[in-house]
Amino acid sequence: MSEDMPRAATAEEMPILDLSPLVAGQPIDALARELRRACETTGFFYVANHGVPRKVVDDVFDATRRYFDLPLEERLKLKIDDRFRRGFMPEGINQHPGYAPDIKESYEFALDLPLDDPAVVAGLPLHGPNRWPAEHPWLRAAAEAYFAETMALGKRLLRVFALSLGMPEAFFLQYTRKPMVQTRLFHYRPAPADALDRKAFGVAPHSDYGMITLLTQDPIGGLELRKRDGEWVRAPWVDGTFVVNLGDMFKVWTNDVYVSNLHRVVNRLGRERYSIPTFFNLDYDAPVHCLPTCQSPENPPRYQPIRSGDYLVQRFRDVQKFGKPVAQLEAEAAARAS
Repeated sequence: MSEDMPRAATAEEMPILDLSPLVAGQPIDALARELRRACETTGFFYVANHGVPRKVVDDVFDATRRYFDLPLEERLKLKIDDRFRRGFMPEGINQHPGYAPDIKESYEFALDLPLDDPAVVAGLPLHGPNRWPAEHPWLRAAAEAYFAETMALGKRLLRVFALSLGMPEAFFLQYTRKPMVQTRLFHYRPAPADALDRKAFGVAPHSDYGMITLLTQDPIGGLELRKRDGEWVRAPWVDGTFVVNLGDMFKVWTNDVYVSNLHRVVNRLGRERYSIPTFFNLDYDAPVHCLPTCQSPENPPRYQPIRSGDYLVQRFRDVQKFGKPVAQLEAEAAARAS
């Protein structure tokens, strides 16, 4: 590739936080202080001893590789739907402004709600049932086990985030009745040699939209983040950990005390790469507003209060052309490839 590989992030830039006290039900004040330091610097950190069983992670990666080895026509049988945004998303649909379409494909699922759930009946965006290939039950089994574990991990972490901001531990948990949590199984093919010259990335530089992202990646790596001084650094694979990063909503909650960072994915090694992010967001109607501990008469709130779901849906529309039919998205992607 035309751009030199960035150096690896240091332990100060991306610390590894030990969640043992949290998992064991011990005091987490010291952990909350460590988390705050990480959030005030890069907004990225690793978590170890997080309570997610190794087998669950191994199984979902095995299922992910197996799924993306299926023929494309097989995967397109459950192409992502317009209403619930569940299923297979072909390469070329995600495109960030100013960049070529992302060089990745995905399988997407979220909090599984039946069609008679009140939120689904009301037509609340992004609420609905998951979709699974009946002929490949191993995908659903591995993915649902992983989703349950990362949902639990996200809730555990919300306690630490609340304490780190001087709020009661359960503050954010009150907005997790039907949290907008989505997991994506990502497959990145090797990038062409001129990809960066064409501004084509596995994922183009962006910040995440909501609360927190929990990422497991394979040893190939590829995640890179931009420090606040403008330097890009790598987030190498660290065995047994999740990468956690902040989303944009935290700037509203914290009056810019916690700010999300730009990051990207560059598959530089010429091999197939897989990663699995879980985007952990609060209930659709969660009132996102400046916390009392992050404002004062001299430092009043800088952002208007927003509903969590309204903000997320608008950001999806910006990047995924959310309002277009899937058939139109696929036709546009095919035209770009031709």
